[in-house]
Amino acid sequence: MTGETPRARPRIRRLVGVYNADSTLRGELTYWVGARLGRAHCALCDITHGSVRERTDWKVCRARLPVPFDTYHLNDQPNAIRAAIGDHAPAVVAETDQGLFNLLGPPDLERCESSPDKLSAALTEAAEQQHLDWT
Repeated sequence: MTGETPRARPRIRRLVGVYNADSTLRGELTYWVGARLGRAHCALCDITHGSVRERTDWKVCRARLPVPFDTYHLNDQPNAIRAAIGDHAPAVVAETDQGLFNLLGPPDLERCESSPDKLSAALTEAAEQQHLDWT
């Protein structure tokens, strides 16, 4: 025995989602038109938004999460988040007391099938797999 105390599991302080679209007016319009024509897609957008605004079931789901869930677009995400996800948007990252952890990438968000409840379950499962605790 070395006398060291075991390190506590990282605690999630907030979740950060990054959409696969830009937040500029041009970016929003390009995405909206592209999505309607089948040329643009963002699984996180499908979970959180209807054709124009946030989905009610997403707002309810987000309110039930034990930590805040903030969202950004490709062009306005914090540099630390950009470094964590690279070119893999959409994505969800856990900000913890011990750094950032990638929780969900594009394939994971696709498996949520546009369902906020499936997103919540996927977040819980991913956090457990990475040995993260909720605050």
